[in-house]
Amino acid sequence: MAINAQEISALIKKQIENFQPNFDVTETGVVTYVGDGIARARGLDNAMSGELLEFGNGTFGMAQNLESNDVGIIILGDFDSIREGDTVKRTGKIMEVPVGEALIGRVVNPLGQPVDGLGEIATEDTRPVETPAPGVMQRQSVSEPLQTGIKAIDALVPIGRGQRELIIGDRQTGKTSIAIDTIINQKGQDMICIYVAIGQKESTVRSQVETLRKYGALDYTIVVTASASQPSPLLYIAPYAGVAMAEEFMYKGKHALIVYDDLSKQAVAYRELSLLLRRPPGREAYPGDVFYLHSRLLERSAKLSDELGGGSVTALPFIETQAGDISAYIATNVISITDGQIFLQENLFNSGIRPAIDAGSSVSRVGGSAQIKAMKKVAGTLRLDLASYRELEAFTQFGSDLDSATQAKLNRGRRTVEVLKQGLHKPLAVEKQVLILYALTHGFLDSVPVNDILTFQDDMFDYFDSHYHDIFETIRTTKDLPEESVLDKAIQSFKDQSQFS
Repeated sequence: MAINAQEISALIKKQIENFQPNFDVTETGVVTYVGDGIARARGLDNAMSGELLEFGNGTFGMAQNLESNDVGIIILGDFDSIREGDTVKRTGKIMEVPVGEALIGRVVNPLGQPVDGLGEIATEDTRPVETPAPGVMQRQSVSEPLQTGIKAIDALVPIGRGQRELIIGDRQTGKTSIAIDTIINQKGQDMICIYVAIGQKESTVRSQVETLRKYGALDYTIVVTASASQPSPLLYIAPYAGVAMAEEFMYKGKHALIVYDDLSKQAVAYRELSLLLRRPPGREAYPGDVFYLHSRLLERSAKLSDELGGGSVTALPFIETQAGDISAYIATNVISITDGQIFLQENLFNSGIRPAIDAGSSVSRVGGSAQIKAMKKVAGTLRLDLASYRELEAFTQFGSDLDSATQAKLNRGRRTVEVLKQGLHKPLAVEKQVLILYALTHGFLDSVPVNDILTFQDDMFDYFDSHYHDIFETIRTTKDLPEESVLDKAIQSFKDQSQFS
């Protein structure tokens, strides 16, 4: 068979005409240093700040320092098998985490990978961990209460949807308990909760997850955990991953609550990786941008304008103090960013006043606009009463002869302190809080022995549930008090038939 040169030539020409070059170009660098969760690489000249980079062993890193001759990378995962001379390539993507409804009820690490053993998370949606906060015109002022179910908070330092309220105190003063109780109280409130555990023991996180499961709160909660055994880059990235998950719900017009437990450990992790990246140290060896670390995180909490759907992210950041020193570096930084703080005092906690909230140092800069009308009416003078009681209590330690007005103030103060006590994982509906505070401020508890106050409260709630449920319903629906005569008559009728008459 003769070979036809012309046919072959035509065929080759046709192939060349139809040829589509399909080049897969990736910029690849070489690792020059690795250790303690940090790597340096040469050859990634076009890498972006915050870009995701992939090492030869499949581990991901994030470009943190863009220098003239190399790139400083924080390694997000196992760095033991990475060696000098290994390749690292650009992905062209900024660091992202999976988001969406599929994460609810799951425990994930800061990369959005499940760590609860319940299989893969079925979601295609992702959000960048670092995004700009909503601008001034995209927000509206906080006007809707976020009920924590804790009397001392809802009455004295109310939190609104879209607010950032710092919880600050020494270790073992009940900070985490306040957050867990707040999450438990969101049941049926149309609120998605995200609990970010930073640098905690894995056994502690496990017990918090089991508590949430026990009270049915895991049905609307995402737990993000970067435990104490994880490398510092994961502790640093965890809060940003958590708030990216929360923003997904906010921009869909929903409400989210995010708890950062705690930001002191995140700042320490950031200091560690900054020193390893050879960034210049500042005060207490923290890098110069440690304020920006927290401000860009907390500014992402907002109440969006109605045009953007009116969704919100409410943040409860935690800061752990040493010996009650709220003037420390990180503490003052976060106090200046947030809309108020709840200060927990160790001596109150140890004396049995729990939650150990120091009403004098605690403040909410949103104030009454985050309370329903009924709560405003009954809690108006509570802070002043408490402050004057504390002052009188200190003063009367030096003398015993008291006039009747001072004695009455002291008696009311003792009962106020007792009413504000609350058991662990026992959040109260707002209508019940209003009822007991009304009874307190209108003198119904003045004749009840201090030790019996909480028994009186529980009995009164049971009595109202069975005999005056319409009063609870009125407060819940109208958000206002019923007629005072009706309320007085109902409380008096309970008192007459109770053991406290």
